[in-house]
Amino acid sequence: MAMKGNKYGSHRVIEPKGVLTQAAWKIDNDMTKLYSNEIICNVTSLNVDSASFTQIEEACGGDEQKIGEMIMGIVAERGKQQNPVTGSGGMFKGEVAYIGEDLLAKPGFDLKVGDKIVSLVSLSMTPLKIEKILAIHKDIDRVDIVGQAVLFESALYAKMPDDMSEPLALAALDVAGAPAQARKLPKEGDSVLILGANGKSGVLCGWEAMKKVGPNGKVVGVVRNPKQVPDLMELGVYTDVIVADCTKPVEVMEAALAVNGGKEYDLSISCVNIESCEMSAILPVRDDGKVYFFSMATSFTKAALGAEGIGKDVEMIVGNGYTKNHANITLDVLRESEKLRKLFEAKYI
Repeated sequence: MAMKGNKYGSHRVIEPKGVLTQAAWKIDNDMTKLYSNEIICNVTSLNVDSASFTQIEEACGGDEQKIGEMIMGIVAERGKQQNPVTGSGGMFKGEVAYIGEDLLAKPGFDLKVGDKIVSLVSLSMTPLKIEKILAIHKDIDRVDIVGQAVLFESALYAKMPDDMSEPLALAALDVAGAPAQARKLPKEGDSVLILGANGKSGVLCGWEAMKKVGPNGKVVGVVRNPKQVPDLMELGVYTDVIVADCTKPVEVMEAALAVNGGKEYDLSISCVNIESCEMSAILPVRDDGKVYFFSMATSFTKAALGAEGIGKDVEMIVGNGYTKNHANITLDVLRESEKLRKLFEAKYI
């Protein structure tokens, strides 16, 4: 009988002891060790989170071979894909290869060996072993591999849906936490500002926010490239799209307020994948408004001290990648919007 591990995976922590796997520097990725409350998957691809992939790509000068070597090096050293600069990871797609007997005995457990699933917990906490890298898709932050990964008893996952292709589902589920929060946070009639409006999480958030704020609300997207504006407006996920550099908060604030009748926003959502955009999310928001940082490039220090420095009393929400039913909410967006589904099929698979 296999050993039973800790529900949250602390039995896999090598260094330092006493922390969970996300905070650990090194974790045990030995796939020959079988635990009665773990799942082991044969991994076919990694969706590296956007902030992490951008940093790795820049560090490697865009060279695919170097990108692959860097990822292999991180995983070999740490037992997981956790970018040492951004601290973030991503998610994997794979096929269930082993299920511990304790999990199989749990009432309502719905997996079997051979099921194709997507992990909904970060690669920054997931034991991972890469045998080889098959392909790197720089334009969509995806790495096809031969490898294995562990899911703990507490881990979240989603079965591949029957009504869309695996790459399409993977592309959407990669950012599942964002649109679910965009459904939860705004109220009818609110004005919402979305930074990084042209990315996957941005357009999904725009769709959900538009439904929630209704005809009397406003959802404004921020992009840096003016060429992106017509296509975004055609998607129908924003009432307005403004052009501004999110590393320049005064520029963003002035453009954002200009299309909102001079009024500050009730909510901003940061989906950017570069650093130093915290104040662009905070500055345009009214006192007692909300700022949701989905971006893994966010600095808590810059956000907290920056808001204090300008006297903004706003509720700042860390981009928890999980909210209840987030996988179904996100896949439903692609079922509801033919335009978004076509965009994802053209751009992300």
